Amino acid sequence: MSDKEINEFVDKLDAGLKLAEERMLQEKSLHGENVVIYTEDKGIQHIPASQLIMDNTIK
Repeated sequence: MSDKEINEFVDKLDAGLKLAEERMLQEKSLHGENVVIYTEDKGIQHIPASQLIMDNTIK
């Protein structure tokens, strides 16, 4: 594989993962569910999916 092909593959993979995450958040938001995330400064957190959707649209 050439570098160009590898970069195209990685770009497609990133786009697919982003789409899957968006769909998962939408589904969890419809059911009023939380998502578990981890950050080094705050540790493990349970955050409503709807909150994450709102936070990501602001950025």
